[in-house]
Amino acid sequence: MYLSNLTLNLGWIIILASIISPAAAHNIQVKGDVAGLWHIEPNHSPKAGENARAWVGLTRKGGKILPLSQANCQMAVYSKPRKPNDKPILEPAVQAINAEKYQGIPGADIIFPSVGLYQLELNCTPKTEGDFRAFEMSYDVTVATGTPSQPSPQVSPQKVSGASAATEPQETNVLSFALPVVIGLGVVGIAAWFLKKR
Repeated sequence: MYLSNLTLNLGWIIILASIISPAAAHNIQVKGDVAGLWHIEPNHSPKAGENARAWVGLTRKGGKILPLSQANCQMAVYSKPRKPNDKPILEPAVQAINAEKYQGIPGADIIFPSVGLYQLELNCTPKTEGDFRAFEMSYDVTVATGTPSQPSPQVSPQKVSGASAATEPQETNVLSFALPVVIGLGVVGIAAWFLKKR
């Protein structure tokens, strides 16, 4: 009986975690007078060798969207851990895209070369001097195993830096990310079981 209650409690915890995690995946940053909402498609779960789209919903104070037509933006992709003098491994072309409620925001198509940890960096300056303060935002992403694919004609070209193109991020064991989640769920389930037993 206690085991079935424990299983039921763990089931609810897993369901709640799966409902909450997609909403928590968005990363919001504020730099000066601009806020940015980072998102990576598909579902913040890019895979090595497969096309992923990164975009940043930029808004000014008061909530007005800052479109790419008013900013000069560049994106760079770095492998992690990142050292201060590291050069980007990719510099994908930034283009204006429409995503969710955002129209004409900066986005880029990226094909991550291998499994591992990466950092995306977006640098923007105003096209009209004084329109907003120049800013830099960054976002960390974990890339999982995928199936290598050939880039399709719709994929924007990526500029690969010569010096660090041969340097691939270190391989990351997927279990190193899943194990803390499983342990945490187990601890919560056991605690719920003991509380119910009382």
